[in-house]
Amino acid sequence: MYSLKYKVTASTCDSNGRLKLFSALQMMQDCSEMWIESEPGIGKYFSEQNMAQLLATRQVDIVRVPEYKEELTVTTSVFDMKPMFGFRNTFIYDAAGNPCYKTWSMGAFVDRSAGRLKRVDEATIASMHLDRKQEMEYRDRRIILPKTGGMVCDAVRVMRADIDYNRHVNNANYIRMAMELLPDDFTFDSLRVEYRVAAKLGDVLVPTIFDTERGIIVALAIDGQESAIVEFTSNHN
Repeated sequence: MYSLKYKVTASTCDSNGRLKLFSALQMMQDCSEMWIESEPGIGKYFSEQNMAQLLATRQVDIVRVPEYKEELTVTTSVFDMKPMFGFRNTFIYDAAGNPCYKTWSMGAFVDRSAGRLKRVDEATIASMHLDRKQEMEYRDRRIILPKTGGMVCDAVRVMRADIDYNRHVNNANYIRMAMELLPDDFTFDSLRVEYRVAAKLGDVLVPTIFDTERGIIVALAIDGQESAIVEFTSNHN
């Protein structure tokens, strides 16, 4: 397990003085990336093999949105590892130790040069410490798009600010783009996102919005192929 301390600052707040979901996602991502420091053997192996772990899916359950100046602790832990995929929990806790966000995610192991899936050997997997799987609802990682009824919106061009050090759109930015398309009166307390094809600088993402029984799905596509699919739902519906 790896932890980072944060404080809700002005730059991470929305107009109501509450933590932006985008900022919370960045905190989760930073903690997940820094986790490798707790497993130096894994870090060495990935460096020698020129490998990276790219986020494939994430589920986020929002328990409570923190407010300005609150002290937070972000923890991340891996609960399962396969030759080509890793599974982790990342939670954000308030100062009293109560969870504000509960998440689980799956990452895919890829060859940085070839851009394809690459297997981790059994000895490396066996050497890694696995933590207990955290208690939360674990929904399907696959998001099924409705066959009809989608509304196509204005295209979004990928800008330099959207790109991270892996040279494609940072995972939190897909969710930020999708949230801009939600109705002002729509509220949600859970989301799932499935990352399919990494968007790069200059790509044009065409969003399609679907209304469902549980909420809203936003599919972001490049040349007709889904790059990321984000589902926003309410557990109270």
